[in-house]
Amino acid sequence: MKTIYFAGGCFWGMEAFIKKLPGVKETAVGYANGTKANPTYEEVCSHTTGHAETVRVVYDPSQITLEMLLKAFFKVVDPTELNRQGGDVGEQYRNGIYYTDEEDRKTIEAAIRAVREKYDQPVVTECRKLVCFYDAEEYHQDYLDKNPTGYCHINLLDAEEFIEEEMGERTRC
Repeated sequence: MKTIYFAGGCFWGMEAFIKKLPGVKETAVGYANGTKANPTYEEVCSHTTGHAETVRVVYDPSQITLEMLLKAFFKVVDPTELNRQGGDVGEQYRNGIYYTDEEDRKTIEAAIRAVREKYDQPVVTECRKLVCFYDAEEYHQDYLDKNPTGYCHINLLDAEEFIEEEMGERTRC
């Protein structure tokens, strides 16, 4: 198994989207790359901790590659938006990809370069080594499973479309 961390706005939608992908074995939402140990949601939202709402993704590389995960990430993130995604605004909603395996850095940087070619505006997606990750409170974990009508800036039907188009698997009848 391998692990990668995605920050793409509100972590509820990113988690719900990513965990639909074949080969993703486990997800958890939390706070990454800030300055305060074990922050609360309220502290992160106060803009004093520097953390980004982030999803830890554990995946089986024999079933889904990092390249495919990055392609999925960029399907639902606007990489030109600084400190916002959808209606969510603030540094905790920045978009970034955080790695623990130095080997992954080159793959991430190549994906970001490829995305830059598609936009006239600067791409602001972070590519950084993971410094820290703290699990969010339990009520945030699998939030949209527990609250199917909850807020989400990501169209979750994009996951089925992505799987069908990019991975050649049908997920709908």
